[in-house]
Amino acid sequence: MSAVPIGTLIKHWRERRRMSQLLLANEAEISSRHLSFIETGRASPSRAMVLRLAEYLDVPLRERNQLLTAAGFAPVFRERSLEDQSMAPARLAVEQVLKGHDPYPALAIDRHWNLISANGAVAALVASADPALLEPPVNVLRLSLHPNGLASKIANLGQWRRHLLERLDGQIRVSGDVQLIALRDELSSYPGASNEDRTMESSIAIPFVLNTTAGRLSFITTTLVFGTPVDVTLSELAIEMFFPADEATAAALKR
Repeated sequence: MSAVPIGTLIKHWRERRRMSQLLLANEAEISSRHLSFIETGRASPSRAMVLRLAEYLDVPLRERNQLLTAAGFAPVFRERSLEDQSMAPARLAVEQVLKGHDPYPALAIDRHWNLISANGAVAALVASADPALLEPPVNVLRLSLHPNGLASKIANLGQWRRHLLERLDGQIRVSGDVQLIALRDELSSYPGASNEDRTMESSIAIPFVLNTTAGRLSFITTTLVFGTPVDVTLSELAIEMFFPADEATAAALKR
């Protein structure tokens, strides 16, 4: 992607965000003429200008590095493994959240929905899945919707499948990530219930309803991300937390 001119990339992200040159120029407090010159290659943006435009275009950190490289500058945002010593505070925070959420399920994922870590409640819920789907790296969307994963046990599979695919589509619109596009195409090919069930009528959010040996469990979910990250890995990490949607689920999990 670094072989693509910086102006072409800026235009690509501006059009992806559905912003006119005038709107972006006003937001970045530069002239529309100068922005036009950058996009057509008649002007070369400074490092500060690349970062400024990327900020207003809400470009993910990984792709901001690509913009800088295309403009002839060194990447600014580091990408460190979670095992790196400098990431110890982040690892500790993740594990504290996961452990603190017991007995309710919680898991940490990367930008491609690959499992990073999970608490014991998650392991219990997915134990019946095909062992092949539990081999690292575990993709939690694939595990959820694959016929040999949890799909046959999800009571509201039609709803949940649409919800996950819509979330994935939203991520693709933001990032344009080719791996997410491939994942979306794979998941879309799986069979899924299309019936409109009634599980949403008394809910405040789309529930995740799972049939288990402990009975039918119903959850609502929330997503946790790190604030103001300047590391690529940390910016792409999210924690998915499941809360009981009814008293019966809460009681079953506590047992």
